Amino acid sequence: MAPGKPDNQHLPDDLVELLETRPEICVLTGAGVSAESGVPTFRDAQTGLWAKFDPLSLASPEGFAEDPATVWKWYSWRRELISRVEPNDGHRALAGMQDALPGLTLVTQNVDGLHQAAGARDVLELHGNIRRTICSRTRREIPAEWLEAHSRDHPPPSPHDPEGLARPDVVWFGEALDREVLEAALEAADRCRLCIVAGTAGTVEPAASIPRVAARAGARVVDINPEVTEIGRAADWHLEGTSATWLPRIAAALSGSPGPG
Repeated sequence: MAPGKPDNQHLPDDLVELLETRPEICVLTGAGVSAESGVPTFRDAQTGLWAKFDPLSLASPEGFAEDPATVWKWYSWRRELISRVEPNDGHRALAGMQDALPGLTLVTQNVDGLHQAAGARDVLELHGNIRRTICSRTRREIPAEWLEAHSRDHPPPSPHDPEGLARPDVVWFGEALDREVLEAALEAADRCRLCIVAGTAGTVEPAASIPRVAARAGARVVDINPEVTEIGRAADWHLEGTSATWLPRIAAALSGSPGPG
């Protein structure tokens, strides 16, 4: 189906009609949602000192084993960047939609935790969360108090295993996604009536399969992106622009209140 084309202010009428039925919704968000808060994407963060590094050396088990200190410094620097930003209107709109529609499932490829900072609950984090730290051997979470007591340029030893080191709880190149999280996301896509995709080009699998699973199960798909991507071309509606612009309007239509703009 050719995607619907709204004007630059209003949602398509048939999308509003669907939202007014309060359908079961599955939302997939990507880097574009957090970029509006000032969070650089993985590639954009490779500037200055970090531009000379191969991404695999900074975000892979092999890179961590070879040079844990450099990887630790890279993630410490990224955490510092994220600590300075706040959720934007898109994050807040999704949290509000979850309040209005408790059955809404929020799936994200982002690792910054901004959905939770905006008030979202039970977020399915496909790629982990950079704010959490785990043991490199047991995968058990390491408490903040331990990290503060062992702060240094080199990753602290793990309290859970004598041979383990602290590492960020993110999915690195070559690592599998958490099976339970992925299965929950795909199940949500399979049972939803509306799949909202925001801020992602859909080039990374298996996250990119979520709107396809939803569409095959009979759901309608709306894509929010400044550019028309493969997802947008296949979607029922492509909303050209940012998630901070369109998600508040979707939230308003879902609640039946007048939308912004």
